[in-house]
Amino acid sequence: MNDKTMTFSVNDDKEKELRKNLTIIYDALMQKGYDPISQIVGYILSEDPTYITTYNNARNLIRHIDRDELLKVLVSSYLNS
Repeated sequence: MNDKTMTFSVNDDKEKELRKNLTIIYDALMQKGYDPISQIVGYILSEDPTYITTYNNARNLIRHIDRDELLKVLVSSYLNS
């Protein structure tokens, strides 16, 4: 019998959810003709939600993302790649 212990990580799930939501936000900005990177950076620096379009519920999604957590994931991803 193969008994394998499955591990559960809240951080992995949070990171997947963050990636999914950020991708939706990025795509919504692209579809509306904005420069998504500049708009997302503007939001991160200012916390002004008007940098993010309301299209496809993107503005609501960005409001549920913790900016500190987002920066931590982005820096970690950049340094690990």
